[in-house]
Order: sequence, then structure tokens, then C-alpha cells
Amino acid sequence: MNLDIEYDNRARVPQFQEILDQWQREARQYRDTADCQLDIAYGDHERQKTDVFGYKKDDKKPLVVFIHGGYWQALGRETFSHVASGLNQRGFGVLLPSYQLCPAASIDDIITDLRLLCAWAWREFERKLVVTGHSAGGHLAAAMVATDWAGFDLPDNLVNAGLGISGLYDLRPLMATKLNETLGLDEPSARKTSPLLWPTPIGKRFEAWVGGNESAEFIRQSDTVAACWSGAGALTHSVKAPNKNHFTVIGDLTDAHSDMTNMIVELARNI
Repeated sequence: MNLDIEYDNRARVPQFQEILDQWQREARQYRDTADCQLDIAYGDHERQKTDVFGYKKDDKKPLVVFIHGGYWQALGRETFSHVASGLNQRGFGVLLPSYQLCPAASIDDIITDLRLLCAWAWREFERKLVVTGHSAGGHLAAAMVATDWAGFDLPDNLVNAGLGISGLYDLRPLMATKLNETLGLDEPSARKTSPLLWPTPIGKRFEAWVGGNESAEFIRQSDTVAACWSGAGALTHSVKAPNKNHFTVIGDLTDAHSDMTNMIVELARNI
């Protein structure tokens, strides 16, 4: 198996640039019309900022965090504002953070950024969180579900549920790809940053969604985390979204009543 081919999503989807351009248009349009607070700092670094969509102070429902992808080395929250729309229509506030990027930061640093974001959100809003994210964001969502929050002097149930979309849960295969020229992973750091290899988040829930038209490796990543975590005491499933590729799969978040949005609403209502 050629891992460079398996993990090169842009090459697998020739329409990638058109899709990215559409995301940017829709994101800009949504920021222009939505109830939102932009560029809120959750840390000191210039990329440690979040946008908040649809937050209502008197509504005590959990908040949803959407974590963008880009292989930990590209993109930012500004490209994904529109993915908050479906959940906003269902009455849920959504946080869209940016974070530091490789190679200036390590993947371990990026995990720390998202933990900082979750801790900030708890202090700021005093709400439990449901985390979701796409690609590298799916990896980070799993990392937040698997974090021992009590060890950070925070409620153990701060993040009890999440949904990874086309996530990467075992980073060791990436060491053999060209991506690693930027990521800089070796065996110890790949193990340290792979949620699949952490203690299973027993009693928590994590849904691993992936496009049905994605590469065998991306499908395997979701199947493996579901099998390993569910077998060890977490409520975890792998779900293939029919006829979706690595990029079109997140489009369902803009639909207030899609299966994906319904699943996140279910997770939020049951934590």
C-alpha cells in the first residue's frame, strides 16, 4: 500500500480547490449574517483565538466545539464559519477555534492548544462541551474526549462526547509519508499524540464518521478507533457517510436535520 497516495486527499479529490473556494464564500457569508462574536483570545498566541456562533447566555445547553482540519499545518477557523449553521438552527452555540500550526508548533503543542481552549470555554461559559472536527480536527476531537480533565483540575465530564469526521487516530502511518517533512513525527512523538494509543475514555461516547468514498486508510482509521475503544469500554461506532469524499463529508453540518447534525444534537442532549 502506498501511504502517500492513501493520505493525499487533495490528489484524490480533483475538485478540492473548487470546494475550498466554496467553503470560504459560504463562511464569509455566514459571518456577515450570523449572531457571532469573532476573534476572541483563549491564549496568548496570535492563533489561539476562537469565534463563537449562536451563543445565548441564558441557555444552559452544552456548547459544541468544531475543530478545523488541514493536516495540522494549514487553514483556520475563518474557512469553516458556515459549518456552525446547522447546529445554530437547532439552538446550540458553536465555538470554532484556530490553533498553532506545524512546523512552528508540534502536534503535541496543538493538542495543548485545544485543551487550553476547552479550559477557557469552561471558565467563560460554565458549560459542558461536545467536540467535533474534520480530518486533523477529528484527531483533536478524539484527543479532547480522551483527555483526563480531572488531571487539569477541571470537571472530569467537561468533554464527555465527540464526533470525529474523517479523523486520524493513530499517527504512526504518517511517519512514512511526505507529510512528515512538516509534521516531524518520530515513533515516540507519534505514539504520544495518537489518541488510539491512550487509555480508553471508558464511559464516554465518540462517533467516528468518515466518507464512504474515502481512502482505505481513512476508513481503517475510523473502524480501528471504534473497534478498540468500544471493546475497552467506550461507546464508539464507525459510520460511513454514503457517496461522500474527504471534503464533501462535512457539508452535512450546514443542514440542521442531517444525520450528522442529528447525531451531534443527540450527543449534546445526553451528556
